[in-house]
Formats: sequence, C-alpha cells, structure tokens
Amino acid sequence: MTAVTVSPKYQIVIPKEIRESMGIFSGQKVQMMSYQGRIELIPLRPMKEMKGFLEGIDTSVVREEDRI
Repeated sequence: MTAVTVSPKYQIVIPKEIRESMGIFSGQKVQMMSYQGRIELIPLRPMKEMKGFLEGIDTSVVREEDRI
C-alpha cells in the first residue's frame, strides 16, 4: 500500500508502480467515485480497446419453459 499527499490545490500523484500496473497514461480520463468510505479511481478505456474482451464467455442461459 502506498500513501500519497494531497497538495494545497487538492491534487494527488498516482504512484508510478500503480500507473504502470493499471496501464494509465498521461491525459487519460479516470472515473472517480466514493464507495463505502473510500475513494476509487477507475481508468476509462476507449471502446476500440474493449473489442474482444468478452471472447470465450458462456452466453448460454437456462430459461423457463414458458419463456421464449
């Protein structure tokens, strides 16, 4: 776990090892949210980069007989 300091302008620096492990680059947008008493940053990815990420997922669904 790495601690960071909030600047007088309420800015923080994401540590290098975290940026590299998450693939975050300069100018990239991240979503910030408060969740159960903590702050979470979620890197936003371009849609083109998401192509094929669900490859191999099981799409079969068990349905009730009276459903189409």
